[in-house]
Amino acid sequence: MKSGWRQKAIMRASSIFRSTALRLLACCVAALAWTLLTPAHAAPAAKSAAKPAAQTAAKPAAAPVTLELAHNLGPQLEQRLQEVVERFSKESGVTVTLRPFEKDGKPATLNLMRRAEAGDVLSQPKRFMPLYQMMDKAGARLNSGDIAADLKAGVVDARGRLVALPLVYSTPVLFYNKNAFRKAGLDPEQPPATWFEMQGMLDKLQSAGYACPYTSSWPVWVHIDNVSALSGLPAANDKGQLTFNGLPQVKHIAMMATWTKAGYFRLFGRRDEASDKFNDGECAMITTDSREASDFREARGVELGVAPLPHHDDIYGGRRATLADGASLWIGAGRSVAEYKAAAKLITFLLAPDMQVEMVRRYGSLPFTGAARAAARSALLRDDDRMLDTAFTSLKGQGAQTALRVANIGALSSLTNEELEAVWADKKPAKAALDNAVARGNKLLAAQPLLKRAQPF
Repeated sequence: MKSGWRQKAIMRASSIFRSTALRLLACCVAALAWTLLTPAHAAPAAKSAAKPAAQTAAKPAAAPVTLELAHNLGPQLEQRLQEVVERFSKESGVTVTLRPFEKDGKPATLNLMRRAEAGDVLSQPKRFMPLYQMMDKAGARLNSGDIAADLKAGVVDARGRLVALPLVYSTPVLFYNKNAFRKAGLDPEQPPATWFEMQGMLDKLQSAGYACPYTSSWPVWVHIDNVSALSGLPAANDKGQLTFNGLPQVKHIAMMATWTKAGYFRLFGRRDEASDKFNDGECAMITTDSREASDFREARGVELGVAPLPHHDDIYGGRRATLADGASLWIGAGRSVAEYKAAAKLITFLLAPDMQVEMVRRYGSLPFTGAARAAARSALLRDDDRMLDTAFTSLKGQGAQTALRVANIGALSSLTNEELEAVWADKKPAKAALDNAVARGNKLLAAQPLLKRAQPF
C-alpha cells in the first residue's frame, strides 16, 4: 500500500519536473531569439535608461535646403536678382537657384512675376499658397500693416492679409533727356506737366532733329490704366466691368493718333521695347515705369530727367493719382515645411530696411514699408536721386485704389493693344476702337469670372 503510494508520487513529481523543464527551455529559446532578432536601438527601456546619455547615438544633420525661384524679369534684371540671392545665401546658408517662369509648368517654391502674368495666378489659385499662410506654417512673423497702403493692390485679401509680396513695384512717370531739351532750346528743368504742354515741346524736339521725340513702354498700362486713373475715371468699375471708353480716354487716344501722324510719337512694342530706344538716345522722352531709372542712369548721351506722368488739365477735379504695380513674389503650393521655413527667411531678409534701400538702387523699385521708405529717401537723396520723390508725389498714397487693371490680364491686355494699334495706324477712330476693346474685354471677363478678382484666394 505504502509502496504503491510512493511510486505514484514519484511518477507525479517526474511529470511536473518535465513540464517545468520544457517551459524553462521555451523561455530560453524565446529570449535567445529576441536577442538575435531585435536591433540594438530597440533594447529594453530599463537597460537603456541605465546607460549614460552620452552613449545615445547622435541624430543625423538635416539636409541643406535649396530654394527654387522662378521669374520672368529678363536677362538684365535676372543678373541683379542673382546678386541679391547670393548675398542672402551667404548670410543664411540657404541656396537659391533661379529659373525662368513657365506659364504652364508647375510653380516653383518662389515665383516672381511681372504684372503681365498676374492673370495666370488669378486663374490657377490652387497652384499657389497665400504668403501669410506660408509664413504661419514656417512659424515666422509677417505684419501686413507694415506694407505701404498704395502698394497693396492685388496682394492682400478681403481681410487685409498679405497673399504675395509687392517686390519690384513702381508707377508710370515721364523720363526725358535734358541734353535733347537743351538742343531744342527747351528749359531742361521744366518738363511738361500736361499733355497739351508736351505737344509744343515735341514739335521743337522734332525740329531739332529728333525722329522720335516721344515713345512709351507698356502702352496699355500707361495710356489706359493710368491715364484713366489720373483723370478720375478708372478703367474698370467696382463690379469688375470695363469702362475705359469714356470721353477723357477717347480724347487721349485720339490725341496720340494725331501725334503718330505728325511724327511726334512712335510705338515700338507692347512691353518695354521702347525703353531701349530711349536708352540709346534715339527718343527724347518716354513714359514708362519709374523703376527704369536704374536702367537709364548709364544711357548713352542722356542726362536723365524725371517728372510725373502728364495729365489733361481740362478734366473736372484736376490731376488725380497714378497706380502702383509691378513684379510680385508668389508662393507655390505643395512644398515641404523645410522649404517654407527657408522661404520665410528670404521674405524676412527682403523686408529689412537696408535691403529695401539696396532694392531701390538695383531695381528702382518702390520700398514697401514705412521704415524702408524713410531709409531709402535718406540714402538716395544724398545721391540727388529724384525718382522716389517723383513717384511718391504721383501716387499720392492712392496707388492701390483700382483693383482690376487691364494690363494685368494677358488676354485682356492683348486685345486692348490690338485696338490701340488700329487707332495709331489710322485704321479706326478712337471711339470705335475703345468701344470695341471694352465690349471684347467684358465678354472675356464674363467667360472667365476668376479674372475679375483682385487676388486669387
